[in-house]
Amino acid sequence: QVQLVESGGGLVQVGGSLRLSCAASGGTLSGYVMGWFRQAPGKEREFVAAISWSWGSTYYADSVKGRFAISRDNAQNTVYLQMSSLKPEDTAVYYCAAPPRLSGMSTTGDEYEYWGQGTQVTVSA
Repeated sequence: QVQLVESGGGLVQVGGSLRLSCAASGGTLSGYVMGWFRQAPGKEREFVAAISWSWGSTYYADSVKGRFAISRDNAQNTVYLQMSSLKPEDTAVYYCAAPPRLSGMSTTGDEYEYWGQGTQVTVSA
């Protein structure tokens, strides 16, 4: 069973950058779509980005398109989320997640089976 652990969150000023990492243990990430979601206080969890397991196809929420980049290193069993031009509205707990193996790309959190514990990102104005 895949276990996911996020890291790299923190406090950053508006316009700054952060890179989140999601390391997998207990199994390989090969064959898994990987996604990033976020949840701000008092708000619903929302999709941020996803990357396919094969060709590295990516998909982004409109709110982060052009500012965030998802990537993966299957050899290192790690997925990354490079965040740039950060805004106060990006403040949230960020989670990496994976749906069942060999699933297709999805923006729906309910279709993801494995979740990390989350890492806090705070963007100060």
